[in-house]
Amino acid sequence: MNAPVPHAREEWWLASLGRTVVWARLRVREAGTAEVFDSDGNTLVYDSEDTARSMLMDADFVAYDGLDESDALERGFSLAELAPPVAEHDDALRPRMVQALGARA
Repeated sequence: MNAPVPHAREEWWLASLGRTVVWARLRVREAGTAEVFDSDGNTLVYDSEDTARSMLMDADFVAYDGLDESDALERGFSLAELAPPVAEHDDALRPRMVQALGARA
């Protein structure tokens, strides 16, 4: 397994369809390039953070840190139901990148 490449910052992004949330992880590298780990297990490399963000927004993703409760409720879920997936390495993270939320109470 390859050693992880150091990164300057990490952000989580999400898209939703009904009660299903699809995650994407954006990592900004120290050199200014960026990569997005997607729900298919692909790591997409971009020349800049701006390019990566634009590609995510074009695919209807929103920044998790930018969501407030009313934004989440408009998408059909509560922020209390969500947390970015966690795993020791990307192979273990991949199956957690799509999250089916339970039925509404």
